[in-house]
Amino acid sequence: MGDFPIITTDELQKKVEAGEKLHLIDVREDEEVAQGIIPGAKHIKMMEIPARLNELDRETEYIYICRSGNRSSQVCHYLQEQGYKVRNMVGGMLEWKGKVE
Repeated sequence: MGDFPIITTDELQKKVEAGEKLHLIDVREDEEVAQGIIPGAKHIKMMEIPARLNELDRETEYIYICRSGNRSSQVCHYLQEQGYKVRNMVGGMLEWKGKVE
């Protein structure tokens, strides 16, 4: 799928709970996000990413999140080719044990 940085759900949960300033993008569909999203994450559906690139800063690393880590890895692959800094949360929300809102 390409070589880009990853983060595990446990690593991300520690960063969230430590209050680190993170830039999280959830690329799931509306009905999935309605079941819970990591606090502070921004919701941009996978298919909307190309049309909403203007909302992303090339100098900022964003962590991409989906249900299992598959869609977010595709998004990371695409965005990295466009010159964005990316990190994929492997395991996705299926493995997330932290808080959701």
